[in-house]
Amino acid sequence: MSGNKLLLDTNVVLSVLGSPKIFPALEGKEIFISFITELELYSYLALKTEEEKNIGFFLGKATIIDITKDIKAKAILIRKKYKLKLPDAIICASAMSKNLVLVTNDKQFKKVFDITVSTLDKI
Repeated sequence: MSGNKLLLDTNVVLSVLGSPKIFPALEGKEIFISFITELELYSYLALKTEEEKNIGFFLGKATIIDITKDIKAKAILIRKKYKLKLPDAIICASAMSKNLVLVTNDKQFKKVFDITVSTLDKI
């Protein structure tokens, strides 16, 4: 898969954090994360101190995309068009606004044709 600018969905970040073997697949790539993913990662109720440190380390190497007027407008359109949950629509809109490849394990994103969607094993 071509593309060096990737927006990682929460499930992919969890895979990366759970398996250091995945890190080489991300070498040379510019990594972006939606603020939604940041919130999901840090708000896990059973999060241990060591896991929180690992999340912080990983996110320190990524660019966090915060909400903007453009992302809000795109998220509304995507939510209505594809009937996605609001957090997923925001993640899609974030990828769209920055022209990023969305890397996810979530099959529902396959129906979104407004962005390029890939899986971790194809990058």
